[in-house]
Amino acid sequence: MDDRKENLGKRDQVMMMCLEELVPKDHLVRKMDRLLDLGFVYEILEDTYCDDNGRPSIDPVVILKLALIKKMFGIRSVRRTLEEANVNLAYCWYLGYGLNEELPHFTSFLKSYAKRFGDNDLFAELFGKVMAKCVEMKVINPEVLFIDSTHMKASANKNKTTIELVEEQGKFYQDELEAEINKERATIEKSALKKKMK
Repeated sequence: MDDRKENLGKRDQVMMMCLEELVPKDHLVRKMDRLLDLGFVYEILEDTYCDDNGRPSIDPVVILKLALIKKMFGIRSVRRTLEEANVNLAYCWYLGYGLNEELPHFTSFLKSYAKRFGDNDLFAELFGKVMAKCVEMKVINPEVLFIDSTHMKASANKNKTTIELVEEQGKFYQDELEAEINKERATIEKSALKKKMK
């Protein structure tokens, strides 16, 4: 019984730690960070951000990385992904947040997404490019992808099929994400995101 009390007493132990040392060297987020250069996102979204007007928005790469974490680790919602990122040091590290920095609130994510991607297919395009890079870097296997819970196996011309599946996955994921966002917007009495022009 004394050992248990001693162990409980260590909960408030203060130590000098570096976030870099706390994330395992073989963690998937390290591989994703090393292989996926997401700098192209800033170029594509350059016109949608203003550096000198209003409050700073969520970094667009952070929005994309949150979507990647959600997808790669099978987390059921963005809200849950943000909750997990608050306690998972590897996710914080990947997002570029320090131990004492507050991650974006879910409502901030909703607003930022709605402003940048709510009335266009840009998110599907970006996510499709990231998925294609994941395939190219062998982070994911393109031979088996699940779209809307339907198993699709690539055959014939694997390169062509992979591109079509990745593009479809980007569109599907944007629709899935927007359905979740619209459900959350309804709970805070906000109107649904505008329908995209085809």
